[in-house]
Parts: sequence; C-alpha cells; structure tokens
Amino acid sequence: MSSIGLPQIAFLLEGLKWTVLLTLISFVGGGIFGLLVALARTAEIKALRVITATYIAVFQGTPLLMQLFVVYYGIGLLGVNVDPWLAVSTAYTLHASAFLGEIWRGSIQALPKGQTEAASALGLHYVARMKDVLLPQALKIATPATIGFLVQLLKGTSLASIVGFVELARAGNVISNQIFEPLPVYGLVGLLYFFMCWPLSIFGTRLEMRLASGSR
Repeated sequence: MSSIGLPQIAFLLEGLKWTVLLTLISFVGGGIFGLLVALARTAEIKALRVITATYIAVFQGTPLLMQLFVVYYGIGLLGVNVDPWLAVSTAYTLHASAFLGEIWRGSIQALPKGQTEAASALGLHYVARMKDVLLPQALKIATPATIGFLVQLLKGTSLASIVGFVELARAGNVISNQIFEPLPVYGLVGLLYFFMCWPLSIFGTRLEMRLASGSR
C-alpha cells in the first residue's frame, strides 16, 4: 500500500476542476433555460403553462441518476457516439432548468397582484411588465433559494461518475482503488466538497437575512 502523495493530490485537483466546471456550466445553462421555463409557466397562454408544468414534473419526479442514464444511453441509441462530458452537461442543465424555473415561477407568483395590475394599468405589455416590474423583484426574492439549489447541484455532480465522467468523487474512487486507503481518500474528498459548499451556504443564509431585514 502507498499513501496519498503529490500525484494523487494532483489527480484529485483535476477532478475538482471538472466538478467546478460542470457545476458552472449546468447552473448558467440551467439558469438561462430556467428563466424561459418560469416565464412560460406564468404566461397567459395555457398551452405553454401546461407544457412547462409537465416538463418540471418530469424532472422533479424522477431521480437525477435516471436522468443521466436516459440522456447518456438515449443519445447513444440514436447512433451518436456520446462523449461523457456532453452527456452529463446536458443532463445537469436540463435538471437545473426545471428546478430553477420552478423556484423563479414561485417567486414571480409570490409578488402582490397589485404589481401586475398596476403595470397593466400603465399599458405595459407582457415583456415590459416582466422585464421592468416583476422579474427584478422576483429574482431578489428567489436569490437565497437559488443559492441553495446551487449547493445541491454542486454536490449532485458526484453522480456524473456513473457514466464515466471523472469528477472529484470519481477521482477519489480511482485513487482509493489504487492505494487501498479509502478512509483518508474519501475524507479528503469530503473536505474539498465541504470547503466549496459551506461558504455558499453561509452566503445564502446571510443574504436571506439581509433581504428579510431590508423588506421590513
């Protein structure tokens, strides 16, 4: 048996890099599509509301692990050679868009109806009403929950290893199988996750308290 040395630490940091990149791509991509989902969920067209409600229900009602399998093997059934990076980034982006869309939908609908009625009375159409009146207030309300989801998304990237994507958790598993010391390896992996997630959780909590005190 060998101990954890510089090569093992370098491999873990390489996995950490891919974990952070996957989280950022999924969060940004999911945020863009999630905003569209939220707008469709609150649109005046019933068909859009039904379609996006079904979309959200599918992703919230099924395990993320299954979603990874469906995207990875589903694309493969079409005869396309699937790269694990493309598969996991697509799956996580779709997953994030459903959850963020629902968070932001709830924030939009949590606003007093008087805001919408006042904007309509001023003659603002749907796009202007959302862009200039409702979304700035709704996104402020949704910020703490959005940060909380970001933490969950970061931890959830550990499931990407199931389709061969080498992120932090997978890198730890590889090293553990090489040196046969699972406790220190997974302990180090856990610390790396902790030092990424804990500051985000503290930031979200403080931001929520600041927003709550500012609204009084």
